[in-house]
Amino acid sequence: MTKIQPLLTPYKMGDLLLKNRLVIAPMTRSRCNNKENAPTDLQVKYYTQRATAGLIITEGSQVSKRAVGYVNTPGIYSKPQTKGWKNVTEAVHKKGGEIFIQLWHVGRVSHPDFHNGALPFAPSAINPNSKSFTPKGFKDTVTPKEMTLDDIKTTVEEFKKAAINAKDAGFDGLEIHSSNGYLFHQFFNKCSNQRKDEYGGNIENRTRFFFEVLDEISKVFPQNRIGVRFNPSMHNMHGIYVDKETIPLFEYVIKKLNNYNIAYIHLSEPFTDVSKVPFAIQNIAEHFRPLYNGTVIINSNFNQEKGNKVIKEGLADLVAYGKLFISNPDLAERFEKNAPLANWDVDTFYSDTGEKGYTDYPFYS
Repeated sequence: MTKIQPLLTPYKMGDLLLKNRLVIAPMTRSRCNNKENAPTDLQVKYYTQRATAGLIITEGSQVSKRAVGYVNTPGIYSKPQTKGWKNVTEAVHKKGGEIFIQLWHVGRVSHPDFHNGALPFAPSAINPNSKSFTPKGFKDTVTPKEMTLDDIKTTVEEFKKAAINAKDAGFDGLEIHSSNGYLFHQFFNKCSNQRKDEYGGNIENRTRFFFEVLDEISKVFPQNRIGVRFNPSMHNMHGIYVDKETIPLFEYVIKKLNNYNIAYIHLSEPFTDVSKVPFAIQNIAEHFRPLYNGTVIINSNFNQEKGNKVIKEGLADLVAYGKLFISNPDLAERFEKNAPLANWDVDTFYSDTGEKGYTDYPFYS
């Protein structure tokens, strides 16, 4: 008798019944190479190929032109983009899939090339000393513009409008990309937020912008259709560094989210070895699971064995896979059959190569 794998059991997430516990992690693929940066038939094919996952979370989609920081990435702020995404959601639903869109604002991890020479937005005018993937290749980031109170208010409204567009596009829900060194993460961390007003200083102030956006989006989508993503121990990437208040801030946010009825929190295990980094937490799921009463998605370098183990141990409810879903569109079926997995082609992750390395990975037979 075949032993049932925890990853392949159904899961009730709010009012959605997911057919399994495999989640497609949001992954930038840079394939929306058109004037509108709108999804096309290529994205329809890519996502429908992977509709047997329990939940699809799309690649990050910028909420406004000010939010852009990577070339050929889709948005959700215009009519053509909304129409393009509607084609995607309709196709995924016909295949029996569930799909959330990830709302994205990169903040200071952008470049004036995207903004007609204007500086990108950030909580404070501090250069992350990183790289921005521009239409002319990777370029060094610059010192950004510190957002005014009006800028913050406008950005909150942009997220709300993006949520309205996402609903019009037929998405089952959305995820706020509050992770990986982008705008919300920049507000969270002291190394990137040195404001003296109500959006800087103590932990409550540095998380204010995030909760304002969550509250506004909650007027558009039911809270049980809204997820959030965090990377608490990210260190030395995009100018983000862990300090003594970093983990306490994420503890505060995640405990406060118990007062909401959101779909899930999506946590990343550290991208790099932080075992020797003061104040960092090496085992994210183990640390944060006891603090949160709702659904936990865990992410980063999980394979089949580790995915089943983390669910069996009760440290997460769902597991998000990235690269494995790139090269194995039928990952759930392969796990079910314990079939061999196809390798991915790193050179085609972010390149404008059309179907190559995107929709041409074979299904297992």
